[in-house]
Amino acid sequence: MSAEDDTTAVERDSQGRHDAIREHEVERTFDQVVEKGRPRLYRTPVELLASGTIAGVEIALGVLAFLSVEQATGSKLLAGLAFSIGFIALLLGNSELFTEGFLVPVVVVAAKEATYGQLVRFWALTLLGNLVGGWVTMWAVVTAFPAIRSGAVRNGATFATSSLTLSTFLLAVLAGVAMTLLTRMRNGTDNDVAKVVASVAVAFLVAGLSMYHSVLDTLFIFGGIHAGGGYGYGNWIVFFAWSVAGNVVGGLGVTTALRLLRSSERLQEWRTHPGPHHDT
Repeated sequence: MSAEDDTTAVERDSQGRHDAIREHEVERTFDQVVEKGRPRLYRTPVELLASGTIAGVEIALGVLAFLSVEQATGSKLLAGLAFSIGFIALLLGNSELFTEGFLVPVVVVAAKEATYGQLVRFWALTLLGNLVGGWVTMWAVVTAFPAIRSGAVRNGATFATSSLTLSTFLLAVLAGVAMTLLTRMRNGTDNDVAKVVASVAVAFLVAGLSMYHSVLDTLFIFGGIHAGGGYGYGNWIVFFAWSVAGNVVGGLGVTTALRLLRSSERLQEWRTHPGPHHDT
């Protein structure tokens, strides 16, 4: 008698698969994403603002590292590696970056473990904190390090004066894909070294290759404005709207959507029977 015949009486999922051929590692990772992400959406407004503000400070310090290395070496690729200090600080400090909130919180809401209202509040307060913390810290950076002001103006102009073209939109889409992939990689392992390596790799891609990241590149623009660049907050608003749209398409429309499709059976189990599913 075949193994298939032995399992005819075994309960199967909606795809006709019995327990022995389900991908338990993928499902365990999905469970961890929901369980780890759920508390983030239940933070108080003050906690969300504080977490977002700290993240803005940390990313600004990454920008400082980028500008310093670029000034010393003339290489954006090396500067991108230096910027990884900001992503590593986010990882170890458990602070909250707006574009890192595309995968985990959305999965939590899709699993019916939080509401859409909580998700919108999470995004809004996290983004506000990122911008406030980044604006203040970039003022401190260009004031304390006058030697990097010209670099701040030049890098800020790259984004503030860019055109709204298919190319720049795709740079924003790719940044959204990369950042959400970083979140996925961090949640896919418990090894801190692997998480740091992932942070360095994505920093190289996003900062070193000048992808359009709504928060990171906003801090370059803020630095350039503080340093006296010939562009202002009107330029920033246009850039920000354009890059957020692309980041959302890449982060939500590509990476997160595919992740939900990849774990659709487990997602349905969460939606039908809320709560832990480790023993399912």
